[in-house]
Amino acid sequence: MTAPDPTPGVPPLDLPPMPPAAEAPAVPFEQDWRRLDARMLAVKPISEAGKLLLPLVVVLFVGGTDWWKLWGALAGGGLLVVAGVVRWATTRYRISDTHVELHSGLIFRKQRSVPRDRLRTVDATSDLVHRLFGLSVVKVGTGRNDKVGEEDELSLDAVSAAEAEHLRQVLLRRATGAATTTGTATGATAEAGAPRPETPAESEPGEVLASFRTSWLRYAPLTLSGLAAIGALTGGAFQVANELNLDPTDLGPLRNVGHWLEDGSLPLVLAAVVLVLLIVMTAGAVVLYLVQYWQFTLSREADGTLRVRRGLLTTRSVSLEEERLRGVWIAEPLLLRAGGGARCGAVATGLDTGAGSDTLLPPAPRAEAHEVAATVLAVGTAPTTAPLRRHPRSARRRRLVRAVVPVLVLAAGLGAAALAGELPHWLWWVSVALLPLAVLLGVDRYRNLGHALTERYLVVRSGSLVRETVALQRTGIVGWRVRQSPFQRMAGLATVSAVTAAGEGAYAVTDVDLGDGVALADEAVPGLLRPFLETS
Repeated sequence: MTAPDPTPGVPPLDLPPMPPAAEAPAVPFEQDWRRLDARMLAVKPISEAGKLLLPLVVVLFVGGTDWWKLWGALAGGGLLVVAGVVRWATTRYRISDTHVELHSGLIFRKQRSVPRDRLRTVDATSDLVHRLFGLSVVKVGTGRNDKVGEEDELSLDAVSAAEAEHLRQVLLRRATGAATTTGTATGATAEAGAPRPETPAESEPGEVLASFRTSWLRYAPLTLSGLAAIGALTGGAFQVANELNLDPTDLGPLRNVGHWLEDGSLPLVLAAVVLVLLIVMTAGAVVLYLVQYWQFTLSREADGTLRVRRGLLTTRSVSLEEERLRGVWIAEPLLLRAGGGARCGAVATGLDTGAGSDTLLPPAPRAEAHEVAATVLAVGTAPTTAPLRRHPRSARRRRLVRAVVPVLVLAAGLGAAALAGELPHWLWWVSVALLPLAVLLGVDRYRNLGHALTERYLVVRSGSLVRETVALQRTGIVGWRVRQSPFQRMAGLATVSAVTAAGEGAYAVTDVDLGDGVALADEAVPGLLRPFLETS
């Protein structure tokens, strides 16, 4: 049906226009409160029981087996289960437009909230037990590592592996518009198994920048991690033997080895001990390398982050926003440097430098470390390979004095004790034999001193036992610190440190000529230091 025509000769009514329909007010996003994954009810007691396994064995089997010990062990296991249930029932988390919130505790309630615009890292870790149940521990934080800032890190132990990946993608995006894909405003408590919101577009695979190669294993023995493994295993074995009142000499093979060491010739015994130590150290270093860096992958994700994934028994995933990156470092311990290897890491704001969080490449060929540095910084040539300016000869003298004088003092003390008959003379001879090594160490320290200034980066290098080269963005320098000890003042030297909000907080140009150091600081960041300079 069509509307009738207006009456002929009668003008149409002049009515005001209809007001537009009122739009519904936008509802601020609030994600449903969510619980941790229910599978943690099994994971937590198993993990805690594993830590108590050795004391439990000692209690049950040392001094006889009594029923009260068995009942005590069962009661302890029951308490672990109850504690896990209470923790799961009282822990909730949610993500809003502006904050990440975590509520936990039964008797002592803890309510923590971290602003999303302060989030810097998302770390997902899965040890062996968590992996068996398909779970991950997600840690989100601002990267602050002072005692007050420890509360800024939130730990979700544990969520499903899929939820951990989803949280990584969501939390590293900006709050505006990003959080709207994570839930609806219902205010109810959602179970961890409820359907998750749609996956963000950034879930597509990233560009792989570096990945694990079996050829890298040849650098494992050059990291001295095998020596640490021997120390840990030996200490653990002696502790177990002590707790169980075991005498190693009671074991037939060990007793035979002890007799052979006592009766054998000294050169043969020393050669055998050194050979065994080398074999065990090499095997231990390779095993530790595989445990830490198996399936290592460095990738550039579509959401603007650098992501490192690694681990054999315990897998770990660390994500870093590229806009937080202020530079890179190349570390070359003495043995690793002799073998042509190096490690690469990130200098970034809001990134905890402990526990390998800043690692971009494990021990690998030096050329690959510099290549990763260039790729991460998106430059053609890594600034860590720039030619460095040598420091004055007075810096060499300081390096030699600081390396040789302690050995001379040690030799003098041991010599005096040997003359007095308090110590054997061979200790003095050993200390004297260390003098050439001290001289070589001092010379190498001086050779590794240097600095350079490129178009975008300040490059500093120092160290001998661990030579470290740092390339720091000039735009990331927020201040300078000039320090002179009494001996440096006599030599006309100074230590000029570039202060930054990233990495270790300050990177030093050690024992540089005072005038050159001040000029370097003024050229690196024009105008920052100039108001405090006096010109003659």
